[in-house]
Amino acid sequence: MTDLAMRASPARSEALRRAAPALLGYAAVRALGLLALTLWSAARDKDAYTLLTARWDALWYTRVAERGYGYEVRLPNGDVHSNLAFFPLLPWLERLGAQLPSLSYADAGFVVSLLASLAAAWGIFAVADHVYGRRVGVCAVLLWAVLPVGIVQSMAYSESLFTALAAWSLYAVLTGRWLTAGTLALLAGLTRPVGLAVVAAVWVTGIAAFVRERSAGPASGVDAPAHAPGPAVRRVLGMLLAPLGAAGYVLWVGHRTGKGPLGYLDVQAGWRNGFDGGYAFARFVGEKFTSFPSALAGVGLIVGVGLLIWLYVVCVRQRQPLPLLVYAGVVTALALCASSYFGSKPRLLLPAFPLLLPLARSLAGLRTRRSALVMGAVAVASAVYGAFWLNGSGPP
Repeated sequence: MTDLAMRASPARSEALRRAAPALLGYAAVRALGLLALTLWSAARDKDAYTLLTARWDALWYTRVAERGYGYEVRLPNGDVHSNLAFFPLLPWLERLGAQLPSLSYADAGFVVSLLASLAAAWGIFAVADHVYGRRVGVCAVLLWAVLPVGIVQSMAYSESLFTALAAWSLYAVLTGRWLTAGTLALLAGLTRPVGLAVVAAVWVTGIAAFVRERSAGPASGVDAPAHAPGPAVRRVLGMLLAPLGAAGYVLWVGHRTGKGPLGYLDVQAGWRNGFDGGYAFARFVGEKFTSFPSALAGVGLIVGVGLLIWLYVVCVRQRQPLPLLVYAGVVTALALCASSYFGSKPRLLLPAFPLLLPLARSLAGLRTRRSALVMGAVAVASAVYGAFWLNGSGPP
């Protein structure tokens, strides 16, 4: 074993020990959610595992893993749902996992989601701990776990995988590990279209660093010229790596469909997905006010959007690091301004974990007993809601 490996191993062990309270708390919240789902599903003669692994998008990912791309469904209204809309990293991992004995593609998807959710929790902790300290890091992870749609983190969906890659890429940017940041951004771009948010965070932060260095002038000191090019070169390489995943898949889809670089947009249009600046969502909210019962839902939606905007403003006022602001802003904008199925917007916002940091800071300021009582009550409510939601219409 080399000296470098010997030094790296204790560092990883120390990092894991530091994150242990957050990871144990996260696992407890997710276990509570799965227990509530199991009991609720049994009462309704449904199978909880099927709800987690074999419905909605999970079926599309499994089909890609098993049979590859090329499958589509033509609806009576003319819409074409093509599996080219689903980015490939999760199906690739499902295919790899299915090579293990006794694991089906659906089983592999669940295992990937389980491991990725823990990696995401650790990444969120690492980011929050780096910026605000350990206590805020633990609170941030617990808040992410108890989100109303937190049950999605345990589904064979790509949200957990994407959040893990995004969180660790942002941590790498914050700590100056540009090659790692670029590689993880590349992988995030192979996971979901919102991988563009990670790419934007890497690029904006990288450009800001170049501008800052240029404004500061040449480094002083005898040894500065010998060491200065290294970080700059790594930063450039990281920035070049970052968009390759998303760009590569989009260009491949364009070639596959024969419609050129914008072919992926046509695939998304077949699902009635697009970016319209929020017009369709605003119209959807407005239609809720045509009758009294639905008007309450409309008010709830407006309050929810207002809360998101307020949280982002607080993030700016608290001077969160630039990569977190860029990432959270892009994720939120893409979720709210897309013309996709409106019921999916809460889960599309799951990766926007920097928005939780102001709440985590406030929670961390409470006494331990009081914060534990608050989180315990919210965890129970989240578990019950998740079970109710997934046994109903659930995520699309």
